[in-house]
Amino acid sequence: MSRERVTDDAVVYEFGPEMDAAVTVTDGATLTVETRDSLEGAVRTDDDVMSEVPEEVNAATGPIAVEGAGPGDVLGVAIEAIRPAEDRGRAVTIPEFGLLQDDERIDHPASLVTPVEGDTLSVGEFDVPLDPCIGTIGVATAGDTHSTLVPHDHGGNLDTTLLRAGNTVYFPVNRPGGMLAMGDCKAAMADGEACGTGAEIATEIDCTVTVESGDLSRPLVETDDSWAFLASAETMEEACRIAYRDAIDALAEDADLSLTDAYMLASLVADLEISQVVDPLVTVRAVVPKRYLTNPLD
Repeated sequence: MSRERVTDDAVVYEFGPEMDAAVTVTDGATLTVETRDSLEGAVRTDDDVMSEVPEEVNAATGPIAVEGAGPGDVLGVAIEAIRPAEDRGRAVTIPEFGLLQDDERIDHPASLVTPVEGDTLSVGEFDVPLDPCIGTIGVATAGDTHSTLVPHDHGGNLDTTLLRAGNTVYFPVNRPGGMLAMGDCKAAMADGEACGTGAEIATEIDCTVTVESGDLSRPLVETDDSWAFLASAETMEEACRIAYRDAIDALAEDADLSLTDAYMLASLVADLEISQVVDPLVTVRAVVPKRYLTNPLD
Protein backbone atom coordinates (compact mmCIF):
# COMPACT_ATOMS: atom_id res chain seq x y z
CA MET A 1 0.00 0.00 0.00
CA SER A 2 1.43 3.37 -1.02
CA ARG A 3 1.83 6.05 1.63
CA GLU A 4 0.36 9.51 1.29
CA ARG A 5 2.95 12.21 1.94
CA VAL A 6 1.93 15.11 4.16
CA THR A 7 4.46 17.89 3.64
CA ASP A 8 5.50 20.51 6.16
CA ASP A 9 4.28 23.27 3.84
CA ALA A 10 1.29 23.56 6.19
CA VAL A 11 1.94 23.76 9.94
CA VAL A 12 0.15 25.05 13.03
CA TYR A 13 1.47 26.70 16.18
CA GLU A 14 -1.67 26.16 18.24
CA PHE A 15 -4.44 23.62 18.73
CA GLY A 16 -7.95 25.01 19.04
CA PRO A 17 -11.61 24.16 18.45
CA GLU A 18 -11.65 25.74 14.96
CA MET A 19 -8.93 24.22 12.80
CA ASP A 20 -9.01 24.03 9.00
CA ALA A 21 -7.68 20.84 7.45
CA ALA A 22 -4.55 21.08 5.33
CA VAL A 23 -5.23 17.58 4.01
CA THR A 24 -8.03 15.04 4.36
CA VAL A 25 -7.33 11.30 4.45
CA THR A 26 -9.40 8.16 4.76
CA ASP A 27 -9.78 6.02 7.87
CA GLY A 28 -6.89 3.55 7.79
CA ALA A 29 -4.65 5.78 5.64
CA THR A 30 -0.90 5.17 5.77
CA LEU A 31 1.02 8.43 5.85
CA THR A 32 4.51 9.84 5.74
CA VAL A 33 4.47 13.14 7.62
CA GLU A 34 7.31 15.63 7.19
CA THR A 35 8.21 17.63 10.31
CA ARG A 36 10.46 20.62 10.91
CA ASP A 37 12.91 20.84 13.76
CA SER A 38 11.22 22.70 16.63
CA LEU A 39 13.59 25.70 16.27
CA GLU A 40 13.11 25.77 12.46
CA GLY A 41 16.79 25.92 11.52
CA ALA A 42 17.75 28.73 13.92
CA VAL A 43 20.48 26.58 15.48
CA ARG A 44 22.96 25.03 13.05
CA THR A 45 26.17 25.32 15.10
CA ASP A 46 27.10 25.59 18.77
CA ASP A 47 27.52 29.35 18.26
CA ASP A 48 23.83 29.80 17.37
CA VAL A 49 21.98 30.46 20.64
CA MET A 50 18.40 31.36 21.59
CA SER A 51 17.98 34.41 23.80
CA GLU A 52 14.29 33.62 24.36
CA VAL A 53 11.65 31.07 23.50
CA PRO A 54 10.37 32.02 20.03
CA GLU A 55 6.83 33.34 19.80
CA GLU A 56 6.11 30.55 17.31
CA VAL A 57 7.77 27.26 18.25
CA ASN A 58 7.11 23.53 17.81
CA ALA A 59 5.61 23.72 14.32
CA ALA A 60 3.16 20.82 13.97
CA THR A 61 2.50 19.55 10.46
CA GLY A 62 -1.18 19.50 9.57
CA PRO A 63 -3.98 19.65 10.44
CA ILE A 64 -4.88 16.26 9.00
CA ALA A 65 -8.61 15.50 8.88
CA VAL A 66 -9.54 11.82 9.01
CA GLU A 67 -12.78 10.95 7.27
CA GLY A 68 -15.41 9.49 9.59
CA ALA A 69 -13.87 10.81 12.80
CA GLY A 70 -16.36 12.72 14.93
CA PRO A 71 -16.84 13.90 18.50
CA GLY A 72 -17.02 10.91 20.82
CA ASP A 73 -14.73 8.79 18.65
CA VAL A 74 -11.08 7.98 19.31
CA LEU A 75 -8.32 8.68 16.80
CA GLY A 76 -5.50 6.13 16.74
CA VAL A 77 -2.04 6.96 15.37
CA ALA A 78 0.18 3.90 14.93
CA ILE A 79 3.78 5.15 14.75
CA GLU A 80 5.71 2.86 12.44
CA ALA A 81 8.95 4.75 11.84
CA ILE A 82 10.58 8.08 12.64
CA ARG A 83 13.52 8.95 10.37
CA PRO A 84 15.85 11.94 10.73
CA ALA A 85 15.54 14.25 7.73
CA GLU A 86 18.79 16.12 8.44
CA ASP A 87 22.31 15.33 9.55
CA ARG A 88 22.18 16.91 13.03
CA GLY A 89 20.04 17.57 16.05
CA ARG A 90 20.44 20.32 18.58
CA ALA A 91 19.91 20.77 22.32
CA VAL A 92 19.69 24.26 23.78
CA THR A 93 19.30 26.17 27.01
CA ILE A 94 17.20 29.35 26.95
CA PRO A 95 16.95 32.02 29.66
CA GLU A 96 13.98 31.51 32.00
CA PHE A 97 13.27 28.06 30.54
CA GLY A 98 14.13 24.55 31.72
CA LEU A 99 14.30 22.70 35.03
CA LEU A 100 17.54 24.40 36.20
CA GLN A 101 16.89 27.82 34.69
CA ASP A 102 17.89 29.53 37.97
CA ASP A 103 21.16 27.62 38.43
CA GLU A 104 23.94 30.21 38.05
CA ARG A 105 26.47 27.50 37.20
CA ILE A 106 24.70 26.72 33.92
CA ASP A 107 24.94 28.97 30.87
CA HIS A 108 21.68 30.35 29.53
CA PRO A 109 21.67 30.57 26.56
CA ALA A 110 23.82 27.78 25.13
CA SER A 111 23.60 25.30 22.24
CA LEU A 112 24.96 21.82 21.60
CA VAL A 113 24.77 20.46 18.06
CA THR A 114 24.54 16.65 17.90
CA PRO A 115 25.64 15.25 14.51
CA VAL A 116 23.85 12.11 13.33
CA GLU A 117 26.33 9.37 12.51
CA GLY A 118 24.59 6.17 11.48
CA ASP A 119 22.48 4.98 14.39
CA THR A 120 24.08 7.28 16.96
CA LEU A 121 24.38 10.96 17.85
CA SER A 122 27.83 12.37 18.45
CA VAL A 123 27.81 14.31 21.72
CA GLY A 124 31.39 15.28 22.52
CA GLU A 125 33.22 12.05 23.29
CA PHE A 126 29.96 10.14 23.71
CA ASP A 127 27.90 8.18 21.21
CA VAL A 128 24.22 8.47 22.17
CA PRO A 129 21.86 5.93 20.55
CA LEU A 130 19.54 7.41 17.93
CA ASP A 131 16.07 6.87 19.43
CA PRO A 132 13.60 9.29 17.81
CA CYS A 133 10.34 10.29 19.45
CA ILE A 134 7.58 12.80 18.70
CA GLY A 135 7.45 15.81 21.00
CA THR A 136 4.21 17.49 19.90
CA ILE A 137 1.18 15.60 18.60
CA GLY A 138 -2.50 16.23 19.14
CA VAL A 139 -5.93 17.03 17.80
CA ALA A 140 -8.38 19.94 17.84
CA THR A 141 -9.42 20.93 21.35
CA ALA A 142 -12.90 20.80 22.83
CA GLY A 143 -12.78 24.45 23.90
CA ASP A 144 -9.72 26.51 24.79
CA THR A 145 -6.92 27.17 22.32
CA HIS A 146 -3.44 26.04 23.35
CA SER A 147 -0.04 26.83 21.88
CA THR A 148 1.95 23.92 20.47
CA LEU A 149 4.28 24.54 23.44
CA VAL A 150 1.50 23.44 25.83
CA PRO A 151 0.34 19.88 26.63
CA HIS A 152 -3.28 19.24 27.62
CA ASP A 153 -6.14 16.78 27.20
CA HIS A 154 -5.99 17.15 23.39
CA GLY A 155 -2.32 16.12 23.36
CA GLY A 156 0.01 18.87 22.21
CA ASN A 157 3.54 19.21 23.61
CA LEU A 158 3.52 15.91 25.49
CA ASP A 159 7.29 15.31 25.18
CA THR A 160 6.85 11.65 26.05
CA THR A 161 9.52 9.12 25.08
CA LEU A 162 6.85 6.46 24.49
CA LEU A 163 5.78 8.35 21.36
CA ARG A 164 8.25 6.32 19.32
CA ALA A 165 8.16 3.74 16.52
CA GLY A 166 6.26 0.57 17.42
CA ASN A 167 3.71 2.27 19.69
CA THR A 168 0.23 3.65 19.08
CA VAL A 169 -1.17 6.83 20.59
CA TYR A 170 -4.90 7.47 20.93
CA PHE A 171 -6.67 10.83 21.26
CA PRO A 172 -10.26 11.81 22.04
CA VAL A 173 -11.89 13.32 18.95
CA ASN A 174 -13.39 16.69 19.80
CA ARG A 175 -14.16 18.04 16.32
CA PRO A 176 -15.14 16.51 12.96
CA GLY A 177 -12.08 14.98 11.31
CA GLY A 178 -10.06 15.07 14.51
CA MET A 179 -7.61 17.58 13.01
CA LEU A 180 -4.36 15.76 13.79
CA ALA A 181 -1.03 17.61 13.74
CA MET A 182 2.47 16.52 14.77
CA GLY A 183 6.05 17.76 14.96
CA ASP A 184 8.79 18.79 17.42
CA CYS A 185 10.60 15.47 17.06
CA LYS A 186 13.73 14.49 19.00
CA ALA A 187 16.63 12.38 17.76
CA ALA A 188 17.05 11.37 21.40
CA MET A 189 15.51 12.54 24.66
CA ALA A 190 15.50 11.41 28.27
CA ASP A 191 12.33 11.39 30.36
CA GLY A 192 11.87 14.83 31.87
CA GLU A 193 13.42 16.80 28.97
CA ALA A 194 15.21 18.67 31.75
CA CYS A 195 17.05 21.42 29.86
CA GLY A 196 13.91 22.20 27.86
CA THR A 197 14.79 20.28 24.71
CA GLY A 198 15.84 16.90 23.46
CA ALA A 199 18.07 16.67 20.39
CA GLU A 200 15.63 18.62 18.21
CA ILE A 201 15.54 17.40 14.62
CA ALA A 202 13.51 17.44 11.41
CA THR A 203 12.03 14.04 10.56
CA GLU A 204 9.77 11.95 8.41
CA ILE A 205 7.16 9.97 10.36
CA ASP A 206 5.48 6.87 8.94
CA CYS A 207 2.13 6.28 10.61
CA THR A 208 -1.33 4.84 10.11
CA VAL A 209 -4.43 6.70 11.30
CA THR A 210 -7.61 4.90 12.33
CA VAL A 211 -10.97 5.88 13.79
CA GLU A 212 -11.78 3.82 16.88
CA SER A 213 -14.72 3.57 19.24
CA GLY A 214 -14.20 4.07 22.95
CA ASP A 215 -14.49 6.50 25.81
CA LEU A 216 -11.31 8.55 26.16
CA SER A 217 -10.70 11.87 27.87
CA ARG A 218 -6.93 12.26 27.40
CA PRO A 219 -4.07 10.77 25.36
CA LEU A 220 -3.39 7.05 25.80
CA VAL A 221 -0.31 5.19 24.53
CA GLU A 222 -0.28 1.48 23.72
CA THR A 223 3.03 -0.39 23.71
CA ASP A 224 3.62 -4.10 23.14
CA ASP A 225 3.06 -4.89 26.81
CA SER A 226 1.38 -1.91 28.50
CA TRP A 227 -1.07 0.98 28.44
CA ALA A 228 0.17 4.45 29.43
CA PHE A 229 -2.38 7.04 30.59
CA LEU A 230 -1.01 10.55 29.97
CA ALA A 231 -2.05 13.61 31.96
CA SER A 232 -0.83 17.21 32.07
CA ALA A 233 -1.43 19.74 34.84
CA GLU A 234 0.10 22.75 36.59
CA THR A 235 1.74 20.57 39.26
CA MET A 236 3.30 17.13 39.27
CA GLU A 237 0.95 16.00 42.03
CA GLU A 238 -2.17 17.01 40.12
CA ALA A 239 -0.95 15.40 36.89
CA CYS A 240 -0.27 12.18 38.84
CA ARG A 241 -3.77 12.24 40.32
CA ILE A 242 -5.42 12.70 36.92
CA ALA A 243 -3.37 9.95 35.25
CA TYR A 244 -3.95 7.56 38.14
CA ARG A 245 -7.70 8.19 38.20
CA ASP A 246 -7.85 7.38 34.49
CA ALA A 247 -5.87 4.19 35.07
CA ILE A 248 -7.99 2.92 37.96
CA ASP A 249 -11.23 3.78 36.13
CA ALA A 250 -10.03 1.59 33.25
CA LEU A 251 -8.89 -1.19 35.59
CA ALA A 252 -12.19 -1.19 37.45
CA GLU A 253 -14.22 -1.34 34.23
CA ASP A 254 -12.04 -3.92 32.48
CA ALA A 255 -11.67 -6.33 35.44
CA ASP A 256 -15.06 -5.66 37.08
CA LEU A 257 -13.41 -4.33 40.24
CA SER A 258 -14.57 -1.70 42.68
CA LEU A 259 -12.69 1.57 42.37
CA THR A 260 -11.15 0.92 45.79
CA ASP A 261 -9.84 -2.49 44.74
CA ALA A 262 -8.63 -1.08 41.41
CA TYR A 263 -6.80 1.69 43.30
CA MET A 264 -5.03 -0.82 45.52
CA LEU A 265 -4.20 -3.08 42.56
CA ALA A 266 -2.77 -0.12 40.68
CA SER A 267 -0.59 0.72 43.68
CA LEU A 268 1.00 -2.70 43.20
CA VAL A 269 1.35 -2.85 39.42
CA ALA A 270 0.96 0.60 37.79
CA ASP A 271 4.08 2.75 37.54
CA LEU A 272 3.97 6.54 37.62
CA GLU A 273 6.56 7.92 35.19
CA ILE A 274 7.63 11.46 34.35
CA SER A 275 7.31 12.58 30.72
CA GLN A 276 8.36 16.23 30.98
CA VAL A 277 8.76 18.88 33.67
CA VAL A 278 9.62 22.00 31.63
CA ASP A 279 6.56 23.02 29.64
CA PRO A 280 3.83 25.39 30.89
CA LEU A 281 2.14 22.23 32.25
CA VAL A 282 3.99 19.10 33.41
CA THR A 283 3.16 15.69 31.92
CA VAL A 284 3.21 12.28 33.60
CA ARG A 285 1.99 8.82 32.72
CA ALA A 286 0.47 5.95 34.65
CA VAL A 287 1.63 2.71 33.02
CA VAL A 288 -0.43 -0.47 33.46
CA PRO A 289 0.87 -3.82 32.13
CA LYS A 290 -1.48 -5.56 29.69
CA ARG A 291 -1.61 -8.66 31.87
CA TYR A 292 -3.82 -6.61 34.21
CA LEU A 293 -5.66 -4.47 31.66
CA THR A 294 -6.82 -5.96 28.38
CA ASN A 295 -8.13 -2.92 26.49
CA PRO A 296 -9.21 0.38 28.05
CA LEU A 297 -10.93 1.38 24.79
CA ASP A 298 -13.48 -1.46 24.94
